[in-house]
Amino acid sequence: MINEGKYPILGINIHAVDYDFAVATIVSAAEQKRPCSVSALAVHGVMTGFLDPVHARRLNGLDLVVPDGQPVRWALWWLYKKKLPDRVYGPNLTLHVAQAFAERGLLVYLYGSKSETLSRFAQNLTQSFPGLKIAGMEPSKFRRLNADERIELAERIKASGANAVFVGLGCPRQEVWAYEYRDILSIPILAVGAAFDFHAGTLPQAPKLLQDYGLEWFFRLIQEPRRLWQRYLFLNPLYLWNVFLQYWGLKKFIPARPDGSEKIESYG
Repeated sequence: MINEGKYPILGINIHAVDYDFAVATIVSAAEQKRPCSVSALAVHGVMTGFLDPVHARRLNGLDLVVPDGQPVRWALWWLYKKKLPDRVYGPNLTLHVAQAFAERGLLVYLYGSKSETLSRFAQNLTQSFPGLKIAGMEPSKFRRLNADERIELAERIKASGANAVFVGLGCPRQEVWAYEYRDILSIPILAVGAAFDFHAGTLPQAPKLLQDYGLEWFFRLIQEPRRLWQRYLFLNPLYLWNVFLQYWGLKKFIPARPDGSEKIESYG
């Protein structure tokens, strides 16, 4: 179990941990019914905070931010000599947590994506982990929720008896959701994004070789060029350039601290 602390990459605090530590942290919080907001950030996730100081404060207000992408894991090594054995990939973390929940009889609530994807995701999870209990699920409304809807959603999740929530709203909306609902729900919230589509079988995953060499972005770009070309062809070089500046001490990126004044833009 590895936990070497958290380190800022372009002002966003990333925890140098492995799967075992992340799962143990989430399970402990789930069993004790205490808050634990979790996100797995790849380059795009880091850059959403880098380009938006308000969102940077949200990200740094989460309890656990793990290195989802290989370039984020590599940056921990380049900048801080933290050589993790592997990244903590959100879709894999989802399966590890689901297995741990199944073994302990803990309940999970699924929130986000489309109804069809959600149903297939839940079915595949329970087939893979027969002891896993789904406390409830509901798809995204694909719009911002009003105050009454946010309260009603929180009450439904609480009433379900869930020990944790898997949230698949896409980055950065799911991180906003995890930040906003953390203290309202007081249970672990995992912003796992594409895990819903991957494990539902509606979106193909990159071959392991491409994942290991940090080229998953290229595979996804080929799959969805119109939606993702700006994200990868603009943000990836910008990320590498600024990591280079941070490495050589040519620019400092001070981590933004949550101050409770972040504008809430809840999306459901």
